[in-house]
Amino acid sequence: MKKSEKTALVEDLNQSFVRASIALVSEYRGMTAAESTEMRKRLRAVRGEMRVAKNTLVRRAIKGTAYEALDSNLGGQIGLILSYEDPVVLAKTFASFGPLGEKLKLRGAVLDGKALTPAQVQALASLPPRAVVFGQLLGLLNAPATQLVRLLNEPGSYLARVIDAIGKKNGAAAAAPAAASSEPAPEAAAPASEG
Repeated sequence: MKKSEKTALVEDLNQSFVRASIALVSEYRGMTAAESTEMRKRLRAVRGEMRVAKNTLVRRAIKGTAYEALDSNLGGQIGLILSYEDPVVLAKTFASFGPLGEKLKLRGAVLDGKALTPAQVQALASLPPRAVVFGQLLGLLNAPATQLVRLLNEPGSYLARVIDAIGKKNGAAAAAPAAASSEPAPEAAAPASEG
């Protein structure tokens, strides 16, 4: 590879790291072409990609980025898996590659400039999707407001129920004398006529 090609590759990798939300480093050995193609296809479906490059070029590319912590995971034949969207979705996708076993073994990752162990990536994969987390958070934020509205409405609702009950009670009491007065009074005996 010529020096200009190496420089272009380092620049391209650097730009990929700048845009990435998470980067994983995995050992990449003995994978068949079909397995590699299928894996890359599934990564593209979640806005991710797998890059293979020499360790020295990757070290140059990560220099000065939030992914410098990946340096300790480099060495041997590695594959870089980058995501440009939700890190949880990429972690779930990577976890689904479990059947590949030793052919694709995770060494480590970096998320928001923080190094992650394979166990932490697995924990990330077990999180619910971003939309579900936002929904749960919104529910938690809405709960106090909903309770406050109920609390503020309660005195008015209570007063309305009391007035309604009094109205029904007075209405029933007023209806009873009215019903009694509307019944025909027994006819009084007509006075005997004189005559």
